[in-house]
Amino acid sequence: MGAETPPVLLYDGVCGVCNRAVQTILRFDRRGTLRFAALDSDFARAIIDRHPGIEDVDSMVFVDQPGRDGERVAVRSGAALRVVDYLGGPWRVLGAARLLPAPLRDRLYDGFAGIRYRVFGKHDTCPIPPPEVRGRFLDG
Repeated sequence: MGAETPPVLLYDGVCGVCNRAVQTILRFDRRGTLRFAALDSDFARAIIDRHPGIEDVDSMVFVDQPGRDGERVAVRSGAALRVVDYLGGPWRVLGAARLLPAPLRDRLYDGFAGIRYRVFGKHDTCPIPPPEVRGRFLDG
């Protein structure tokens, strides 16, 4: 059995809050292995093609074992909880959201996602990551 493939977080590259979330993850990622790809990238398109059920998803997607036989995707609140699991440490307290039923968590997530551009703004293009982390972005 080979080494694990680092997980990938697909995100809305033009969303202000999504970009801030990615910057926060980068700051607190002790392992430094999580990679990122914008939802409109070729890398993300290949994952979406393999998981047609997420084709219309415009939220974050957490991908475990990308490109491998065990590839799994989590979307919406499930993806956010996978990020919490990945970060570990004090972030695990946010895992208490699992006490809420997934449909309710996803409805709250979708409600926030519906106003994210108005509240946090929208970029014209996906911002270019700083040089020191650029290698963690796929299809940059």
